[in-house]
Amino acid sequence: MDAHLKHSYLEAARLLNEFCAKEAHFKLSAEIATGLANAFAAGKKLLSCGNGGSLCDAMHLAEEFTGRYRKDRRALPAIALADSSHITCVGNDFGFDDIFARGVEAFGQEGDWLFCLSTSGNSKNIIRAVEIAQKKGLKTVALLGKDGGILKGRCDYEFIIPAHTSDRIQEIHMLILHVIIEGVERVLFPQHYV
Repeated sequence: MDAHLKHSYLEAARLLNEFCAKEAHFKLSAEIATGLANAFAAGKKLLSCGNGGSLCDAMHLAEEFTGRYRKDRRALPAIALADSSHITCVGNDFGFDDIFARGVEAFGQEGDWLFCLSTSGNSKNIIRAVEIAQKKGLKTVALLGKDGGILKGRCDYEFIIPAHTSDRIQEIHMLILHVIIEGVERVLFPQHYV
């Protein structure tokens, strides 16, 4: 079993090294962080969504902004579309494919940002959320896996992690989210990074 577990660590390191070997990923992270920081400064908000572990990551993203990341600072407006009463109500009344789209319809305004996490890129409820976000004038960011699925190329910004299992994809997704959060703070609260 030790060899199998060692392989998992080495596979995670390989994927991260491949990701970091692409300079475009650093530039994309900085562009997203700057754009999101400017949106916060203009009174806009972030919405986030995903399924299963990706929803947990979407919730983590939101709480890092409403709480704190590294140092105390004012709360930033972020909402994970994860309320269980909303999800079960919409799922029951409209269908599971609309659980996030209805949240975007309810809370999204032009100039807001939507972060979508999907390890397959094929989740119908994420695709519907992106469609509604784009109609309403939100900026969209997709964190995807494998080959990007149906969502590939449909958002304003995207990261695609070409791994085969959700766990490896989500590990890099979380790193991306943390780096973007740091970037937002570096723009809005530079005193914390001197």
